[in-house]
Amino acid sequence: MYQNILVAYNGSVESQAALRECSRLSLPATAAVHLLAVVSPPPYLLVGEFAAAAVMSVEEGLVAEREKMAKELDAGAALLSNSGLTVIPHLEVGEPVNVIEQMANELGIQLVIVGHSRHKPLTLRWWRGSTDTLLIDKLRCSLLVASDL
Repeated sequence: MYQNILVAYNGSVESQAALRECSRLSLPATAAVHLLAVVSPPPYLLVGEFAAAAVMSVEEGLVAEREKMAKELDAGAALLSNSGLTVIPHLEVGEPVNVIEQMANELGIQLVIVGHSRHKPLTLRWWRGSTDTLLIDKLRCSLLVASDL
């Protein structure tokens, strides 16, 4: 039985599917669900005299994205808590796959749950890489990929 679960959540339809799957598991009362929201910093595009303006807009964008993700995280945590689960929220900044891998290792996670969309074009999934495919290679625990159907 899983005691330590990590659910990747960003408020998208796909990550809502991950929440539903987590709620459907028959978890013991002692299980901890780590709900993780990751803010991806935008790439720095610094060109000549526009460097200072670009850095300010990147930092402002990062602050706004953190605030947005904090609200999404609170909403997701409330949904899981209402299902009777013990939820520990985490808001991190970084590349999602790397953050998920790092958190899974640090927290001794036994199961990671992520959402996946079948509705994205195959070429987009191939070009950008599929998060769940990358995680399969990186994680040392089980991975549940929830579909948004």
